[in-house]
Amino acid sequence: MDMGNQHPSISRLQEIQREVKSIEPQVVGFSGLSDDKNYKKLERILTKQLFEIDSVDTEGKGDIQQARKRAAQEIECLLKELEQNANHPHRIEIQNIFKEAQALVKEKIVPFYSGGNCVTDEFEEGIQDIILRLTHVKTGGKISLRKARYNTLTKICAVQEIIEDCMKKQPSLPLSEDVHPSVAKINSVMCEVNKARGTLIALLMGVDSTETCRHLSCVLSGLMADLDALDVCGRTEIRNYRREVVEDINKLLKYLDLEEEADNTHAFDLRQNHSILKIEKVLKRMREIKTELLQAQSPPELYLSSKTELQGLIGQLDEVSLEKNPCIREARRRAVVEVQTLITYLDLKEALEKRKLFPCEETPPHKAVWDVLGNLSEIQGEVLSFGGNRTDKNYIRLEELLTKQLLALDAVDPQGEESWVAGSHDM
Repeated sequence: MDMGNQHPSISRLQEIQREVKSIEPQVVGFSGLSDDKNYKKLERILTKQLFEIDSVDTEGKGDIQQARKRAAQEIECLLKELEQNANHPHRIEIQNIFKEAQALVKEKIVPFYSGGNCVTDEFEEGIQDIILRLTHVKTGGKISLRKARYNTLTKICAVQEIIEDCMKKQPSLPLSEDVHPSVAKINSVMCEVNKARGTLIALLMGVDSTETCRHLSCVLSGLMADLDALDVCGRTEIRNYRREVVEDINKLLKYLDLEEEADNTHAFDLRQNHSILKIEKVLKRMREIKTELLQAQSPPELYLSSKTELQGLIGQLDEVSLEKNPCIREARRRAVVEVQTLITYLDLKEALEKRKLFPCEETPPHKAVWDVLGNLSEIQGEVLSFGGNRTDKNYIRLEELLTKQLLALDAVDPQGEESWVAGSHDM
């Protein structure tokens, strides 16, 4: 249709569609819940546009009616996607785990910054378990879920880092105020920084509704200005003391930028992440080596070269940048376990080959253990080839076989050689 002769109703519908299209990325990437302000804002905008479409006069013309229907369906699809993002089962799972972290912070950390004794091992173990569980939440490649998981992990890991950094502080601080008059001011600022640290943790975890990131940023910047204005009279120890407190403030200011950072696609979209791509490349090569070993006619010839290359892959994984991202950390940990498992398999195969080549007299416990290890190496080959899940019959069969070998090993009578038999459990 010629644009100059286009019906005003069609033009109006296209204008509405352009406005809706402009907010579509916000809907697709919405990672909050249905009670969030941004959810209500997006819902309000889309509903308003739906009313605008309903008000377009079709004049009974079929083409305008169809265009209005299509435009309305597009908005209804976006409204549905917005609702699904906010109520997705895995989004709810992420929120429930976050609530556990909030409860832990309220119970263990808020009292600590209010004059409590210390951060307990229970907190450290609890927060680590929460981080691990979050990394295991499936996102299915859905942008909103990846973003929600990343945002939540970022906050909890920030709290973990703040606490760990605080616990590493040297007991020599603060300095005695007798050293110089400026020390009293630095000590005072340091006390304020410690309070701000507790406030920041409460803010990150959403357990303090009386403070805002903007206000805390102003407070920290003010403390920084106070330190900059101090005259340390060229005293090196006082200058170093001031520098440490300034570094503390800068670290806290960095954590206030987390929300903005979490909106960057590279942060939560692991498919585009350089570190994840490097890990995947290592895993691809490891699986190629595994296939070569399991299919080789004379596998002993490959043992040395394969193990050397696998150890090189471990080195590559060690060099992967974690970017303070728990998802990358977990991905690297799993990759290391996979590569190390194949190395362990090769070590066992090599040991069994050497035993064949250099037979020697063995005591009954030694022979019994070697028999178990021989059986284990065969089962291990099947385990390495297994690609199913826990409900598969083959999984259950392999689990039973491994349990039998463990029982057989436990039944070996060491006859005074307990340490050798015990060591075989770790092979």
